[in-house]
Amino acid sequence: MGTRRVLTCHSKQAAAKSAGACLFAAAVVLMSALAAAQERAPAPKPEEPGFLATIGRWFDRQADNVSSTFGDARKKVENFGREAGVAAKTTAEGAKDAADAVARIPAARVVSGHEKCRNAPNGAPDCVAAAAAMCKTKGFESGKSMDMTTAQVCPPKVLLSGRNSGPECRDETFVSRALCQ
Repeated sequence: MGTRRVLTCHSKQAAAKSAGACLFAAAVVLMSALAAAQERAPAPKPEEPGFLATIGRWFDRQADNVSSTFGDARKKVENFGREAGVAAKTTAEGAKDAADAVARIPAARVVSGHEKCRNAPNGAPDCVAAAAAMCKTKGFESGKSMDMTTAQVCPPKVLLSGRNSGPECRDETFVSRALCQ
């Protein structure tokens, strides 16, 4: 009977050794699988810039834009100065001509009134005659229209019926201001 016990103990020791060997083999396989997985894993992404870095870049771009805008404005001011000099020379001649023209019409005056424009043969209002007539009533020889008013004129029966337009209504144009000489 004693031998049997030894065999059982010996069998238990052999079983423990083979279990340990199996565990060791499993650990080796597991570690190699983990190593292979790490080799296949994608490289970590580069860090995204933070909020402050983004704000800093935005300020840099705005500073570049402002600098560009001021440079363009400076060029425009320089061009304006050159063009103003040329225009001043040309305008001096034009101003002299305008002053001469004003001196020739010392009796010119703007008058207000209400003179109806007659329709021309083409149906458009002819306000040249109305302006001249308005100026003659004020004691001047001639005049030119400066301001006109157009109104829709309807007979009283149309307005009393509650309408403010219709086939009976017509447009009339009046000279309300004229430059008289």
